[in-house]
Amino acid sequence: METAIGVIASIFTTLAVLPQVFKVIQTRSAEDISLWMFICLLIGVGSWTIYGIFKEDWPIIITNGLSFLFNSIMVYTKLAYSKPPPK
Repeated sequence: METAIGVIASIFTTLAVLPQVFKVIQTRSAEDISLWMFICLLIGVGSWTIYGIFKEDWPIIITNGLSFLFNSIMVYTKLAYSKPPPK
């Protein structure tokens, strides 16, 4: 039961950002997205990935590695689709 709950939690937390990524790509608008929140997420899931590597814990490595990838895409789209500040 404990493992099942861990797997479910990992799946949902890893996939949680995907609807936002798809919406930003579809609308080509990222004005309402917080860059700093996603940078904090990148630091967090990147740190968890490294922790998983040290512990040789594949579920931690895989889920947080995927989260790092998905959140990196979100940061890229935020930077690519945000309008430059007015001069």
